Amino acid sequence: MEHSKAINKQRIRRSFRVRKRLKGTAERPRLSVNRSHKNISVQLIDDEAGKTLASVSTLDKALGAKYGGNADAAVTVGKAIAEKAQAAGVKQVCFDRGPYKYHGRVAALAEAAREAGLSF
Repeated sequence: MEHSKAINKQRIRRSFRVRKRLKGTAERPRLSVNRSHKNISVQLIDDEAGKTLASVSTLDKALGAKYGGNADAAVTVGKAIAEKAQAAGVKQVCFDRGPYKYHGRVAALAEAAREAGLSF
C-alpha cells in the first residue's frame, strides 16, 4: 500500500510540473489528455472561464472504438478532437500531457490531432 501511495504522489507532482507552464485561453485552450489502461480521453479546456469546450473519449458510442487501450484508438480520438475543435472555431491549442510521457498512445493522439488540422 505504501508503494502505491508513493507512485500516486509522484504522478501528481509530474502533472503539476507540466501544468504550471500551461494556461488555456479562449483563443488557445488546453488540450488535456487522460489515459488509463483500457481507455483514453481528451478535453479542450478554457482555464480563464473554467469551461470545457469539447471532449472526446474512447467510451463515446459515436466513435465506435472496440478497444480504447491501444494506439489505433488514440489516433481515432485525436482526429475526433481536432474535428470538434475546428467546429468550435479553435485552431491552436496548448498540449497538456499530464503525468504521462510523450510516448506511445499520447504521442499517437497528438500526431493525429496535428495531421487533422490542430496546431500546437
